[in-house]
Amino acid sequence: MSNEDALSVNEPVSVESLILANHVEQVNGLLYISGGGWTDHHRRIITGGPPPLSHLGIALVIAVPWHETNRQHSVSIELRHEDAEEALVGLNATFNVGRPPTLRPGGIQYPTIALPMDIIFPSAGGYSIVVRIDDRSDSKRHWVFQVHDIEQMALSA
Repeated sequence: MSNEDALSVNEPVSVESLILANHVEQVNGLLYISGGGWTDHHRRIITGGPPPLSHLGIALVIAVPWHETNRQHSVSIELRHEDAEEALVGLNATFNVGRPPTLRPGGIQYPTIALPMDIIFPSAGGYSIVVRIDDRSDSKRHWVFQVHDIEQMALSA
């Protein structure tokens, strides 16, 4: 076992990467990300009208060390407004990553998760995405972004 492999023996499951994008898909363990890495969302809103539907995607790469394979783990994802006490979106899921015979002892696996979603942001302002593994605070990752309104006049018929 190399020094790098020995270091992974005590590591917990963690979020290796969290990316906010215009759209995400996961196919055969690979992430397909379009317009990834943004921190400002500009939406067109009709003056006096309701907030529009916004499409976005969350891409995750989870690091699962050798000793954490073949075990049940949980992931929680929350999308929050900066002033809200409750999450605007809250998702919880469980996963179990097996240990393939070709994985070297001490190796780390990197399963991927893609969450495309349509959401109505109630107002412009600051938002964040918070991801936790196994409800541990030391596994928390977050992404902060802003929603901006571009007001337009309604067309009359």
